[in-house]
Amino acid sequence: MKPIFSRGPSLQLRLFFTVIIAIVMIFADSRLGTFVKIRTYMDTAVSPFYFLANGPRQILDNVSATLTSREQLVRENAALRQELLLKNSDLQLLGQFRQENVRLRELLGSPLRQEEQKMVTQVLSSGTDPYSDQVVIDKGASEGVYEGQPVISDKGVVGQVIAVGQFTSRVLLICDVSHALPIQVLRNDIRVIAAGNGCTEDLQLEHLPNNTDIRVGDVLVTSGLGGRFPEGYPVAVVSSVKVDTQRAYTVIRARPTAELQRLRYLLLMWGVDKNSRVALPTDDVHKVANERLMQMMPHVLPSPDMGPPAPSGTPAQAPDFVGPPAPPARSAPAVQERRSRSSQNPTTSSQNTPAQESSARAATAPGTPAQNASGRTMSTQNAPTQNTPTQNTPSERRQPSAASPGASSSGGNR
Repeated sequence: MKPIFSRGPSLQLRLFFTVIIAIVMIFADSRLGTFVKIRTYMDTAVSPFYFLANGPRQILDNVSATLTSREQLVRENAALRQELLLKNSDLQLLGQFRQENVRLRELLGSPLRQEEQKMVTQVLSSGTDPYSDQVVIDKGASEGVYEGQPVISDKGVVGQVIAVGQFTSRVLLICDVSHALPIQVLRNDIRVIAAGNGCTEDLQLEHLPNNTDIRVGDVLVTSGLGGRFPEGYPVAVVSSVKVDTQRAYTVIRARPTAELQRLRYLLLMWGVDKNSRVALPTDDVHKVANERLMQMMPHVLPSPDMGPPAPSGTPAQAPDFVGPPAPPARSAPAVQERRSRSSQNPTTSSQNTPAQESSARAATAPGTPAQNASGRTMSTQNAPTQNTPTQNTPSERRQPSAASPGASSSGGNR
């Protein structure tokens, strides 16, 4: 006789197999990316609900803008006009600097950097997962969005795209615990890694020794070493520096420049080619970073002493020209013999210039200060008289004309 209710596997066995299948699926998704396409299809299927949920907020924004008072509109219009005037003046200088940069790069033979193409996007929703900081934007594969694409705001770097649907995309913020970004200090070019620590906390700079020269208030910009984010975009400002005496390293935290908890409109960036993936030199990073800081957030501009420290003192001057050493001074009989020759040949002695005469005087009287052709006195030092061979002093080395025939013949005229 068959039982009325057939007995299946026990609950413990079912739970065991379920856990094993879940572990295998998680491993396959994280390591092999097996369910990437399935996740993309699911995001595309759910995207209409994002737009539907975002509809009431857009309606309320439009209604509030319509009911704004006339006085407030006038004030906003005046403020926007003033801001537009300042931005236009900065754009004029920026265009001039850009053309100058292009010409200098052509002269140096460096590859020209392409301008990044940007597209404005709107945040549809933020993630509800407490262990992941992500947002959903209203641009997808139909607009050319790709995985790993950098995303910025009007104040700094926001994150990168990690999942792309047909009409929506998912952006991982830089404050997420699984995100790390290569950056550098704008003041002294120290390159470090900024790791996310949750959007309620500041970014953390890891693996730094105690003697690292990073101060509170230093501006951190993208270094471009990862090949994903362009160089020079502001990321954070150092908020605290604490030395851990027990672990022999410095705990540094930095506050992101972008308001990551109040994101509304973002910018998607294109145009990162093979040449621009190579990190720029230090001077170019400084120029690009200062230009972008001027445009995006002038209230955190670095101080005038920002950048690598200048060398102390005045630059060393090049040493005076040192000519070939003059031959040893002749004895008295040789000088008298040359004087007698010069007296027999007055034509040669009459062609001597004042400069030759002054140099001859310096050669015959080494103990007195010599004068050059311009009349300036050149100080010399009397060498001590010794029985050893005569050594030429620096002043004699600077006057190679002292032993010239014209100089020796001028002694007869004197």
